[in-house]
Amino acid sequence: MYQRLSAVLFPIVTLLLLGTVFWGYQEHQEKNNILVKAENQYQRAFHDLSFHMDQLHEELGNTLAVSSTSNFHRKGLINMWRLTSQAQSEVNQLPLSLMPFHETEQLLANVASFSYRTAMRDLKKQPLSDKELKLLNALYKHSKEIKSDLRKVQETVLNKSLRWMDVETALASGDENFDNDIIDGFKLMNKRVGEYGDIEWGPTVMTMNRRFSAKSLTGPMVTAEDVKRKAAEFLNLNDTGNMKVTENGANTDFPTYSVTIAKNGNEGAVQLDYTKKGGKLVYYLGERPVQKKKLSIDQASGMAERFLNEHGYPDMRAIGYDEYENVASITFAKVRDGVTIYTEKLAVNVALDNGEVTGLSAGDMLQADGNRKIGKPAMKEGQARAMLNGSFKVTGQSLAIIRNDMDEEVLCYEYLGTINGGEYRIYLNAETGIEEKIEHLRDADAEVNRADDQPGK
Repeated sequence: MYQRLSAVLFPIVTLLLLGTVFWGYQEHQEKNNILVKAENQYQRAFHDLSFHMDQLHEELGNTLAVSSTSNFHRKGLINMWRLTSQAQSEVNQLPLSLMPFHETEQLLANVASFSYRTAMRDLKKQPLSDKELKLLNALYKHSKEIKSDLRKVQETVLNKSLRWMDVETALASGDENFDNDIIDGFKLMNKRVGEYGDIEWGPTVMTMNRRFSAKSLTGPMVTAEDVKRKAAEFLNLNDTGNMKVTENGANTDFPTYSVTIAKNGNEGAVQLDYTKKGGKLVYYLGERPVQKKKLSIDQASGMAERFLNEHGYPDMRAIGYDEYENVASITFAKVRDGVTIYTEKLAVNVALDNGEVTGLSAGDMLQADGNRKIGKPAMKEGQARAMLNGSFKVTGQSLAIIRNDMDEEVLCYEYLGTINGGEYRIYLNAETGIEEKIEHLRDADAEVNRADDQPGK
């Protein structure tokens, strides 16, 4: 009997054992294939980065070699923007997120911004200034150093057959004493870039890096008790006893107070942030679970607009709409003298079950110039409209102030319309008629714009 049982079970067990071995081998092969593919992607991104930094150095040299009045400057700047954008993409593909490399990343971002914005202006009327040529000379010198550092790392990688997967493992482990030539090379490069003191970007780039600052705010400094009273007024509360106030950024350019109110049940805490100077509301957040959606885009937009009117934000126009987990986030821009000012905007969160406003973000409004003078358009509306594509069907038109690619505020004719089955918003400079910006509107954005343009809104 045992012999008969063994004769039956032995081949079954053998097959199971062989199957397990084969499955394990396949899993091992698949894992190795994934690791090899990841390693190849890392190696390609790294060697492409080194190649594009070589090209960037050459392009800077070519741009500096020609006359200051040469038409080649524009071509050189566009190539610089293309190369730095490619280099940024390649840096993002490398496992460097856990390593201090921000100085080099910021340098690449600044070069891309400078080259793009400078190339976009009319260099015949406004050629490169002495400061900009000085900046290009500094970038040329430093790009040679970065190129040299990358080549050293590249030679080490090739000579020692180093793997980027080991870099990823080392960074993920958090072991700062881990010995790795790639990590050491990139740390040295980043340290060197952080010590460049002769690069003055000027307003072309610095406006891109603008941060919140209290310098533009008006009004006296407020206290914790002041912001408690402001929060109570905003929320229509009689008692401030359950409010907790925390001071933020005491030694920064934008000190604020956070007012927190604990809630019971499933509702989260309510938080409001106010500036220390002037006591201006930065944002309000009162999240709660939102039940089944019941409101339309038009209804949510109307409730948000009423909320803004009641809380000191009149004359706002809905310009954008997003929705997540039954909460609508509606962006509004200021309207003054019939002109939509896109640089003065805020966002309102509306719960789509009952229309309650659960959030307000007003940081952009605080940095805007509320006292700006709105000039008259140099072109007549008919002249501007004639410059549109003949197939573009206009459904709405108004004046607007936007920030263009040069980070300048410009007065534009704003046209809403359709072409090729899509809805667009086109901004034509009210002085020159050139296209400053073109936006393709999603269905929700188009609907909220149409709803806000209805009579009586």
